[in-house]
Amino acid sequence: MQFGIFGSAQASTQDLGPETGQGFRDYLDYAVEAEALGYRSSFLVEHHFTGWNQVSATLMLQTALAMRTTKLRLGTAVIVLPWHNPVLLAEQAATIDLLSGGRLEFGVGKGYRHNEFASFCIPIEEADERFEEGLGLVLKSWTSNERFSHHGKYWNFENVIVEPPTAQKPHPPIWMAAGSPDSIRKVARRGSKLLLDQLASTQLAIERFNIYKAEVEACGRSFDAMDVGVCRAFYVAKNADDKLKAVEARLANQQRTSGLAAGPAGTAKSSMLSFDHTLDAAAESALYGTPDEISEKLDTLRAAGVARVLLNGPAGSVTNLRRFAHEVMPGFTAKASAAAE
Repeated sequence: MQFGIFGSAQASTQDLGPETGQGFRDYLDYAVEAEALGYRSSFLVEHHFTGWNQVSATLMLQTALAMRTTKLRLGTAVIVLPWHNPVLLAEQAATIDLLSGGRLEFGVGKGYRHNEFASFCIPIEEADERFEEGLGLVLKSWTSNERFSHHGKYWNFENVIVEPPTAQKPHPPIWMAAGSPDSIRKVARRGSKLLLDQLASTQLAIERFNIYKAEVEACGRSFDAMDVGVCRAFYVAKNADDKLKAVEARLANQQRTSGLAAGPAGTAKSSMLSFDHTLDAAAESALYGTPDEISEKLDTLRAAGVARVLLNGPAGSVTNLRRFAHEVMPGFTAKASAAAE
């Protein structure tokens, strides 16, 4: 199995305000440590208007990380296309791909938080159409060697050629977040890679993994398990009480996120938020516990064919990162290391 880190970053810390930017610096230190410990990638979210200084300029932060790492794959999980000028986004993403030596993993999505669409004054009902038009323009920007014009429903460009080019050809890998069966099958048919959220139960994550696998094979392509990133929260607990406190904090954070995503009627349509709001469900979907307890859950995922796990831990906890790397990871990466040697 291959492990990466996944999650957010906040400008502030427990002790310092957002104007210091210390939380972003701590995230960079955390990701640099992850690379040294053998984690293979860092996927970073994009969010706006949360009120808790969550990362909004994802590519900028990942560019800073590119300057401090040499092997770590730099992912977005995800850039919400309906909010971005697709040509400017293509230019920015190509720049980080060049500066990093071709390490960008370009994750895109439609968005799901009602408050973000409302604050951008973009109807969430337009998300699908804006996503499709935006993605088409990003890909054309990366692959066209000649000037082109575009006059669509939401975007208009005249006689443009997008510079610079990407380092990876024909373009960086495209990842998409999806949860419903139809959405997962559509990702497979596009030839894109799949990101599965950290909130779904273990069994549901495996079911979604299998839907994608079956659709890839139905399209006549060979399935590669590395094309699916299964996101899981992780915490190597000191004892049972420590684990319980971590689960309680996780559930509280889930409920806070659900509140942001909900529309005026108090409901959210995203399949990502269709989880049980209970302590048992919060514990089951996460890799929380002793090294043995965590390994047991990873064994279940590995037996189902999952090969790529993206881990979201307590903000900036290098201790947790190290404990997982030293006490859990060797049992799942030793064969890969031996094969590489």
